Amino acid sequence: MSTGPAGHVARSTDRSVVRPYSGTGGVTRRGAPIRTFLRTADGVAIDSVYEPGAGADSSGDLVFVIAHGFTGDADRPHIRRVARAFARYGAVVTFSFRGHGASGGRSTVGDREVLDLAAVVAWARELGCARVATVGFSMGGSVVLRHAAAGRDAGVDAVVSVSAPARWFYRGTAPMRRVHWLVTRPSGRLVGRYGLRTRIHHRQWDPVPLSPVESVPRIAPTPLLIVHGDVDGYFPLDHPRMLAAAAGEHGELWVEPGMGHAENAAPDALLGRIGDWAVGRAG
Repeated sequence: MSTGPAGHVARSTDRSVVRPYSGTGGVTRRGAPIRTFLRTADGVAIDSVYEPGAGADSSGDLVFVIAHGFTGDADRPHIRRVARAFARYGAVVTFSFRGHGASGGRSTVGDREVLDLAAVVAWARELGCARVATVGFSMGGSVVLRHAAAGRDAGVDAVVSVSAPARWFYRGTAPMRRVHWLVTRPSGRLVGRYGLRTRIHHRQWDPVPLSPVESVPRIAPTPLLIVHGDVDGYFPLDHPRMLAAAAGEHGELWVEPGMGHAENAAPDALLGRIGDWAVGRAG
């Protein structure tokens, strides 16, 4: 798998969905979709895709930046489904976090991924998008919260965090114990690399980054939506409730009946409601 610079096709992709990689990352080419590699502040190449709004209801100046969950990437079917849903409401940018898909580097499972999101949001602004809504799922949900904690410097107008943890190192469910094995054990990282197409960094966090619940109070006055399923198998309901309590009056909490975890569990109707919320709240 290539992790080379922009201009090199790292792997096959559905050309009916996005254009091939481009060396010109800041030009929309008459409104056509474009794909390029962006460079983060610490030098990692991030595979990124811009697609203009496709629906009659799409808002020309709003872009949804989608931050996927752990082991996802920009070409996964569930990410493409989310992108199609939000394209009814505005332009969409998808990308692969470091260590995922065609992006370079190795995953730090929510730490330096904030730099990936910052590069993508800056690119969306360069493309002329006046309003930016970040929408993150699971690990991506924690990243959008930590990114938005920079306040105005984050450059976002609305934040949506879906199925995110409130605190680090949670091992209270069987799925999260499996995730910790995947991340902390050499054999787990091999499974991640060859079975899940996710390259995981072997180093522990040093220092431990600001947690999602510690980040939330710093997001105000940017509008914040917290979404969580009531049958989430990874993070029980104390996580979104902690986030909502930390948000206070500037945040909203939607607890979705019958919903499981992250992108795969989010029904199209919920994605539509999130799209409506972002259109109404993002400036």
